[in-house]
Amino acid sequence: MKISNSFNISSSALTAQRLRMDVISSNIANARTTRASIENGQAVPYRRKTVVMSPNKADFSNMLDSVMGRKPASQGVKITQITEDPTPFKPVYDPTHPDADGEGYVYMPNVDLMKEMVDMISATRSYEANITALNASKAMISKALQIGK
Repeated sequence: MKISNSFNISSSALTAQRLRMDVISSNIANARTTRASIENGQAVPYRRKTVVMSPNKADFSNMLDSVMGRKPASQGVKITQITEDPTPFKPVYDPTHPDADGEGYVYMPNVDLMKEMVDMISATRSYEANITALNASKAMISKALQIGK
């Protein structure tokens, strides 16, 4: 195992959590956007987005290449995709709204601010935990290098 593996694992997690925070921020910013696009002459509200992460799986050939020193083993986490939440839009009665339908309903985005704030706290805590792990690795390596002197 190389010394830099822990740095690579933590940095992939930091990158993933940063993207997750960006997507959550976009959801919060668009929580009241009733016209994200136009389809068939109708205004379509913003649809909540979520981040799908998965581990970087090391298959046999990757592990063999790693052991042989040809390339580093793939570890850490990666963003697989950013998906749209399929939950239905929330109808709100407001006949004066420019995006109201014939019955006076405006369809609001499927963004729940409480859920987004919980997700943001979770992403922030994960980010902070990875910074702590990165700093611990750095301290251990620094200590090991000092002992060797």
